[in-house]
Amino acid sequence: MPAFKFNNEQIPFENGDSVAAALLRAGISNLRTTRFKGEPRSIFCGIGHCYDCLVSINGVINQRACLAKAEPDLNVASQEGLNE
Repeated sequence: MPAFKFNNEQIPFENGDSVAAALLRAGISNLRTTRFKGEPRSIFCGIGHCYDCLVSINGVINQRACLAKAEPDLNVASQEGLNE
């Protein structure tokens, strides 16, 4: 089964999964924290409108995990706030 890394942990995924779907299947729901209070955020809308699932993918910040296609060898990392 193919996999990508999330915070240095191997996350398996199925063909057609988004990054968010694979993370949820692996039991990971905390994708980032808010910039002012450090509160955890996860997938909320699942269609790219709310921006709660922002992660860094291959060093590019503020990527929506619900819209990003899971691919082998991605390096995904959680974010603190917006990582501006």
